[in-house]
Amino acid sequence: MKRILKQFLNVKCVKINSCRLEEDSKNKELKNIVINVSVTKGQRCRCPVCGKKSARYDKGRETRRWRALDMGPCKVYVEGEAPRVMCREHGVHTARTPWARKGASFTRDFEDQVAWMTKSLNKTAVAQYMRISWNTIGPIVTRVKKDKDPNPSHRFENLRRIGIDETSYTKGQNYITVVVNHDTGCVIWVHEKHGKDILKLFLEELTAEQRASIQCYSADGARWISETMEEYCPGADRCIDPYHLVEWVNESIDKVRIEAWQEAKARETKAAKERKKGSGKKRGGKKEEAKASKIKNTKYALGKNPENLTETQRLSLEYIQNTSPKLYRAYCLKESIRTLIKIPDMEDMESALRKWLWWASHSRIPAIYELQKKIRRHYQAILNTAKYKLSNARVEAVNNKIKLTIRMAFGFSNVQNMLDLIMLRCSDIPIELPGRKAA
Repeated sequence: MKRILKQFLNVKCVKINSCRLEEDSKNKELKNIVINVSVTKGQRCRCPVCGKKSARYDKGRETRRWRALDMGPCKVYVEGEAPRVMCREHGVHTARTPWARKGASFTRDFEDQVAWMTKSLNKTAVAQYMRISWNTIGPIVTRVKKDKDPNPSHRFENLRRIGIDETSYTKGQNYITVVVNHDTGCVIWVHEKHGKDILKLFLEELTAEQRASIQCYSADGARWISETMEEYCPGADRCIDPYHLVEWVNESIDKVRIEAWQEAKARETKAAKERKKGSGKKRGGKKEEAKASKIKNTKYALGKNPENLTETQRLSLEYIQNTSPKLYRAYCLKESIRTLIKIPDMEDMESALRKWLWWASHSRIPAIYELQKKIRRHYQAILNTAKYKLSNARVEAVNNKIKLTIRMAFGFSNVQNMLDLIMLRCSDIPIELPGRKAA
């Protein structure tokens, strides 16, 4: 029987003393299984921080209990002594136990299963299945992450191409900074807040050799990223993600669309006033009204790629082409830059970009003129994107995964718990179910 219980606990250096049933305090119909254990002589009185043999300080709380994995409908508890020890290096601590982590009220297997489930399920579902309080899941995740990832700096080795971005995690101006290794696809660093001071924390964790090994980095147009990287990694080339480039163009087109809609609406209002005066322009007023409405509803048609347009959206574009030359010219500029950034040859792409800038600067459209000035400021970064074939899509995917993590958890009261869960989900930290190996 003791051999079976020891196999169930999945712990070495433990002696099974006894096993008993006792009534559950919440559900009297069920019984709890309490396994009384003791640590083998060689593993007694060890510091939980460094693991060194230490002098016994006092009895501590004498007998303690740790929640173990359930056995069918029954909750299982491990019961044992918990003396305190005096470590020369770390001071007074509760002695290390082979079956539980420092400061935990659960066994290692129990916490590993909770962490594994939390990677895929929301906290409420995990809490209900494991029969624990939902607010204990955050501290469990933090302990597991710390135990499974004792040396986070190993991710900084062989860095060549990285992606830097910030993402919001609550309503308002609350952000976290995320750094991704493009070669491995894993998050290598995440920190609360954003800005120069936060990014400096990451770069100062790198050695001089590691900073020098970074060839390029992808980011949006944020100045705090480029200025900080130029200070710490002057040899790294900045790449503007094509997604953000097209996003800038779409924002400019939307400004042109709103301006065209407002002009059409003003003409509609004017025609309505003339109609009231009896000028006989009833038909013209109706035409202006229809035109304003059609221009207003072309936002998605103007932003979509041509191959993804529906039949209705194609008709909307044809209408824009026939009735609003300025807006259609802006749309053509958007499609031109979307296709030129995909040109494989570097020289052809640079030549096409220069032609596009000339076209945009002579378009006589204020929003497009301001856009070409912005693109000129990021001219070299756009060329670097074509050179390295680097996209920030991986970082944006990670950001979506982070937002999903936060939404599934219904928020986090402790930011550190959130950051640790992000690292468990988006990094290379191995979390396995108890008694099983990763496939």
